Amino acid sequence: MMTIGVDLGGTNIRAGISKDGLITHRLHSTLREKESLSNTLGQVIDIIKPLIEPAVEGIGIAVPSVVDTDKGIVYNVVNIPSWERVELKDILQNTFKVPVQVDNDANCFVLGEQLFGAEKDAKSIVGIVLGTGIGSGIIINGKLYTGSNSGAGEIGYLPYLDKNIEYYCSSTFFSGIKNTTAFEAHRQAMNGDLQAISLWHEFGIHLGNAVKAVLYAYDPEVIVFGGSITKAYPFFYESMRNSLSDFIYPQTIKKLKIIQSKDDNITLLGAGSLLRKEGNIH
Repeated sequence: MMTIGVDLGGTNIRAGISKDGLITHRLHSTLREKESLSNTLGQVIDIIKPLIEPAVEGIGIAVPSVVDTDKGIVYNVVNIPSWERVELKDILQNTFKVPVQVDNDANCFVLGEQLFGAEKDAKSIVGIVLGTGIGSGIIINGKLYTGSNSGAGEIGYLPYLDKNIEYYCSSTFFSGIKNTTAFEAHRQAMNGDLQAISLWHEFGIHLGNAVKAVLYAYDPEVIVFGGSITKAYPFFYESMRNSLSDFIYPQTIKKLKIIQSKDDNITLLGAGSLLRKEGNIH
């Protein structure tokens, strides 16, 4: 099945042709004029147009928001203020005359991991995306679980310390608390800067507490991390894993697999696979 996968973010749009677990003809553009719905929609359409060919059977699009997955209506897209309510499925179907499916980006990430990642045999997976924010998608009994509004698993908004989990487990930890950026902290750590290495150690402890929340809620076989911050994975993995030592069920920790996503295209693959996910629970 040949489809087009699209990953819409608050900063960038990526798209590519998805076939047989591979992404080809990948395109990328920067999202501009985010206050204008017509302009941003035009950019989404423009990145899809060059990929349309007779063999394409449909389009799947990942968005950072809650979604009515049946109707393909997107609500309150994070970091795109003009996208308060967008009937994205109908707009794209009317434009390109092929079936369209829309879902939350973290759901597409974990779907891609389930179908094409390293732990394809696992029946329960939680995918956590670390970047500007923190999002998570859930596989239960081999099927994508989205909740009523495709918002299940949004652990980032759980209260934590004086803020919430997202504040301490995303780029905000670096920009809002430590007056730097995740990119710069990673660069410095790579150069052996002890202060930056200590910063990542602290980040890992906070992330370990987020993992505990996931374990209490879903108790998955596998947790897989993706997103831009995972480029620094070696600098926070150990402290994250060590912080789980006081988890109330030690046997759970022994059995738990925590891995880093190895495919930069996994969200595109998941989005491109939305059209064949009949039977998933919502």
